[in-house]
Amino acid sequence: MRLVSFAGRNDRDRTPRTGVLVGDEVVDLTDPAVGLPGDMADLLAAGTGAMESAAGAPATAAARHPLAAVTLFAPVPRPPKVMGLGMNYGAHVAEMGRPRPENQVWFNKQRTCVIAPDEAIEVPRVSAQVDYEGELAFVIGRRCRHVAAADAASVVAGFSIMNDVSVRDWQWRSPTWTMGKSFDTHGPLGPWLVTPDEIEDPHRLRLRTWVNGELRQDSSTDDMIFSCWEMVQELSTVFTLEPGDVVSTGTPAGVGASFDPPKWLVAGDTVRIELEGIGILENPVIDEGGPARP
Repeated sequence: MRLVSFAGRNDRDRTPRTGVLVGDEVVDLTDPAVGLPGDMADLLAAGTGAMESAAGAPATAAARHPLAAVTLFAPVPRPPKVMGLGMNYGAHVAEMGRPRPENQVWFNKQRTCVIAPDEAIEVPRVSAQVDYEGELAFVIGRRCRHVAAADAASVVAGFSIMNDVSVRDWQWRSPTWTMGKSFDTHGPLGPWLVTPDEIEDPHRLRLRTWVNGELRQDSSTDDMIFSCWEMVQELSTVFTLEPGDVVSTGTPAGVGASFDPPKWLVAGDTVRIELEGIGILENPVIDEGGPARP
């Protein structure tokens, strides 16, 4: 099942509502025939019964909208938390000249950085060192604490794609990295949330990133140092995970900072990330204060 947050392009009310993608149509889960929450985090928090109702929605009389006639938001437009794991791909660690980490290196991305597919990434006024990072992301499906790695799959609602856009000079000047990872528009997420039954193994997915058609990253999630399940265990040891929390799992080799000279993003660029089994996340790049998405 592929869950989306969407609005009709001609809707006066642009509040995102939840839907399930069926072919080239979106079935509206907020339609009275289904009656599910319009907010993705609330939908996930509603539990197994809600997920079963969502899966059965295509068989109901719920309204359907052509995919071409809707605007997709990030699957979780305002996550409770957005957490990123740094230095989690062996080849990326090597290209950055860093030692292979013995422990998970976590940072926070402010949730206000999250944007939708096709929405513009801004190059901020204060830096030109803006970098892309194509990543597998997963979303927590139920409130949990102290989850063992062996049980972690049971708390994951699904998988998506994140571009962990990074402002490198601001990142390196702060030991926590949060400032360089949290600029507005620097968390593209989408295009949808793919439930685990469609992903045989999240640790064996091909991941590629293009900038203006130039292939920059071409790897597999099997190069991850720490697995998704180890991530859940580590995070939930410290704090409660909640429905809708987004976890971005690290990026492979080929980031802009690794080139000589670096290949920073500039206005006019387009970043395209393709993740096997999930789909494509594409975003244009503009200068801060440039035109918004229609």
